[in-house]
Amino acid sequence: MQIDDSHIRKLAHLARLELADAEVAQLKHDLSCILSWVEKLREVDTDGIEPLISPVEQTSVMRPDEPGSHLPREKVLRNAPLTEEPFILVPKVIT
Repeated sequence: MQIDDSHIRKLAHLARLELADAEVAQLKHDLSCILSWVEKLREVDTDGIEPLISPVEQTSVMRPDEPGSHLPREKVLRNAPLTEEPFILVPKVIT
């Protein structure tokens, strides 16, 4: 695809940008380079290759949620600034 000044000015208008003539020329060159790079990518044979979300295999680092040991209620309530047995009092955040 050939990029010309009218394409650049239309993109600038859609993006609400004001461009000087020198900026239009620079953007035209940059976009032409990007599009030629994309055209090169189209030449690569990708038949039989599964699309990837990420090139790095990711695994969950979360451990399973299993019951385990816990602090006794009395010890937890002793460390809280305000309590009303058997609850911890917190400031009201919704009015």
